[in-house]
Amino acid sequence: MTTGVRRRLGVEERRRQLIEVALDLFSNRSPDEVSIDEIAAAAGISRPLVYHYFPGKLSLYEAALQRAAQDLAERFEEPQDGPLGARLLRVMSRFFDFVDEHGPGFSALMRGGPAVGSSTTNALIDSVRQAAYVQILAHLKVTRPTPRLDLVVRSWVSLAESTALIWLDGRRIPREELQRQLVHDFAALAAVSAAYDEEMAALLRRILAAEPADGPFTDLVERLALLAPA
Repeated sequence: MTTGVRRRLGVEERRRQLIEVALDLFSNRSPDEVSIDEIAAAAGISRPLVYHYFPGKLSLYEAALQRAAQDLAERFEEPQDGPLGARLLRVMSRFFDFVDEHGPGFSALMRGGPAVGSSTTNALIDSVRQAAYVQILAHLKVTRPTPRLDLVVRSWVSLAESTALIWLDGRRIPREELQRQLVHDFAALAAVSAAYDEEMAALLRRILAAEPADGPFTDLVERLALLAPA
C-alpha cells in the first residue's frame, strides 16, 4: 500500500492558497467573524504557520481585499464594440455576479471592514472606483472628460456601488431589474446633464444614435413616455 505524501508548498504558493481560503470564507461571512484558526483549518495547516506567512489577520485580510479589488475592477472591462447600452448591461451583469458571489467580502471591501480607515483599504477602494471610471470613459471614447461628464461618470460609479450594498441587505429586488435600472440611471444622469450643457448633449445624441430599437436606452425613453400626461 502506498501512502500519499502531502506536497510542501513554496512561500508564494502558500500565500496564494491562504488568500484564496480567506476570500472563500469572507465571501460567506463577515471578515470580523472569521478567525485565524478557521483559516488555518480550511488551509490544512497550523495556526502558527499562518502567522509565518502573514503577521496577523489584518495583513491577510488586506491581501485578500487586494485580490478581490483586482477581480472587481476587471468586471468593468468590456470590448468596445456595439451599442453602449448593451455593453453597460454586460458590465453590470458581471458586477452583480461578483456582488452575488462575494456578498460579505464586497461589503467589507466597500465599507472598510476590520481595516476601516486604513490607508491600504482606502487605496484599494479608490483603485476599484478609478478603474471603473477609466473603463466607462473608454466606452464613451473620451480621453479628456468635461467637468459635467466627470461628474456623471463618478456619480454613476458611486450609485452602482451603493445600489449593490443596499441590494445585499435582503435582495428584495430581482438583480436583473437592478442591472437594467443602473444602465437606465446612467442614461438619466447623462440626460439631465445634457439639459444644461451642449457638449453633454452632443455626446448623448451620439450615444442614442447608435442605440437599437430593442436597446436599454430606447427602453428607458419608452418607459418615460408612458409617464407623460396624455
